[in-house]
Amino acid sequence: MTQLEFAREGKVTPQIKKVAKEEGVSEKFILESMSKGELVIPCNSKHNLLHPVGVGRGLRTKVNSNIGSSSDCIDYELERKKAILSNKAGADAIMDLSTGGDISKFRHIIRENFPGPLGTVPIYEAIIKTVQKKGGITFMTPDDIFQAIEHHAQDGVDFVTVHCGVTRAAFDRLKYEGRITDVVSRGGAFLLTWMLANNRENPLYEYFDRLLDIAYKYDLTLSLGDGFRPGSIADSTDRAQIQELIILGELKQRANERGVQVMIEGPGHIPLHEVKANVILEKKLCQGAPFYILGPVVTDIAPGYDEITSAIGGAIASGAGADFLCYVTPAEHIGLPTLDEVRRGIIATRIAAHAGDLVKGVKGARQWDLDMSIARKKLDWEKQIELAIDPELLKKGRKERKPEEPKVCTMCGKYCAIKLVDEALKQPK
Repeated sequence: MTQLEFAREGKVTPQIKKVAKEEGVSEKFILESMSKGELVIPCNSKHNLLHPVGVGRGLRTKVNSNIGSSSDCIDYELERKKAILSNKAGADAIMDLSTGGDISKFRHIIRENFPGPLGTVPIYEAIIKTVQKKGGITFMTPDDIFQAIEHHAQDGVDFVTVHCGVTRAAFDRLKYEGRITDVVSRGGAFLLTWMLANNRENPLYEYFDRLLDIAYKYDLTLSLGDGFRPGSIADSTDRAQIQELIILGELKQRANERGVQVMIEGPGHIPLHEVKANVILEKKLCQGAPFYILGPVVTDIAPGYDEITSAIGGAIASGAGADFLCYVTPAEHIGLPTLDEVRRGIIATRIAAHAGDLVKGVKGARQWDLDMSIARKKLDWEKQIELAIDPELLKKGRKERKPEEPKVCTMCGKYCAIKLVDEALKQPK
């Protein structure tokens, strides 16, 4: 049985128990939300997952870290360090997006060095192997795709991105309306290239029941990918994007009926005033399914600072009801991220997620801020460091600045506002 089936029967699995305890909600709430398809716990039956994570309505907004190789950068040790760093920096889940070297080896290294759920995009490996063996993307077969998915499931991957909504009908809308950046999703581009060359429908859509067979067998959570997500502000919320979302909503319903858990992936580049509308659309069209958002990036002009552009959009999306934010690093439009860029991307996205949790009233979110405010009032720097989202940065900054008085900072020094008012209030009237 799958986690979804257990929930429908009212059976509390160890994973459900752990998530309820960590989130501070009742097991009944988890069971009811999972039964409705509004909450998922990605947990492959082949993976002895150390830290199960719940994603969905009423829970803390989760953060994902993307790492992995490319054909230009194949470094197993570097990705191992990124996996360890992702855990230390507070990522809730991790995805291996490797396209270079021994992809299976990268997957195992990342899984062994990260305690939370692991996600992958199996179409990458299907394409890479096809190119290596047959000489081109267009020679891939549907069997190649599904064999890759099952291989990943056998390796204990907890959730997979599958671009099932990249259909011929959705592409027709893209062509007719026109776009500036066409298709920026790598998985979407792979599939569309194959579809156009072979004059075929997307196998992930055409043979969706075959995908469900694999997902059910391993309790593999499907993350229905946004292959037509906008890659520029000019393309946001267009017909292709919405057509794909409609299709994903229908497929989500079919998957849930089969006992398979589903998340829906969301758009990339969206202007600020459209972010909330995109969340509302997803929740409405996809029956409240957990919304997994890349960014969203709210302006195209800041390469090198996209951890900021995405955190702005991520905070609004989270506050509007998005459940899972995929981090964006400063290197998003430059290249593979360095270790420091991975850390910065995770911290920025965690800040966005927490800001959204304050809006949603997630249990414990406001208390965290209150505890920090009390520590600031007391000029208790040790407590502030303990509570900080990036304790090492605060500790380092405090040490480097060396204020003359131990309790104040170098911004105001002896004229510290909190200190002055505190002393004034203590004076006898």
